[in-house]
Amino acid sequence: MTGSERRQQLLNVARALFAEKGFDGASIEEIAHRANVSKPVVYEHFGGKEGIYAVVVDRETQLLLDRMVSTLHGGHPKAMLEQAAIALLSYVEDSHDGFRILVRDSPVASSTGTFSTVLNDIASQVEHILGQQFTARGYDEKLAALYAQALVGMVALTGQWWLDARKPKRDEVAAHLVNLAWNGLSNLEHKPKLTLK
Repeated sequence: MTGSERRQQLLNVARALFAEKGFDGASIEEIAHRANVSKPVVYEHFGGKEGIYAVVVDRETQLLLDRMVSTLHGGHPKAMLEQAAIALLSYVEDSHDGFRILVRDSPVASSTGTFSTVLNDIASQVEHILGQQFTARGYDEKLAALYAQALVGMVALTGQWWLDARKPKRDEVAAHLVNLAWNGLSNLEHKPKLTLK
């Protein structure tokens, strides 16, 4: 195995172990054992448990951010809300181990290493979009940050719940999130549907 192949193998093993047991429950010994290597090999590549954890978290953070940012490609604000909800729930569905790692408290100080940092990055993107929409509609642009945090937080916390619940299906969860965010409690539709489908 080449050095880069070994590094990727160790990252895959560590990712699965951190998702299963969390940072505190995982050990270099178990990572090495599951990868069928000695502990010094893991230390050589990452310096220790904190090092490999930081790389795993940074990769998952970037994957989620890339997915969220790439989905917000404009259109009607309701369509953008649908795009964002589906993107996050798709990440939860496709990368449940990665999402499980991100929602745990990170012991590693990293500029992109905590779930709240990821959410703030996403909220900044949403704030920019909302600011444009608020200005176009005569609303106070300064409130875009508040609404962005509320929307992103609502979708993210629902994603955490859905990670374990897995019912209803992704698109139905997204439709209900959009229904609440778009219509508010006083105007909830009885059977919301996504307009993208």
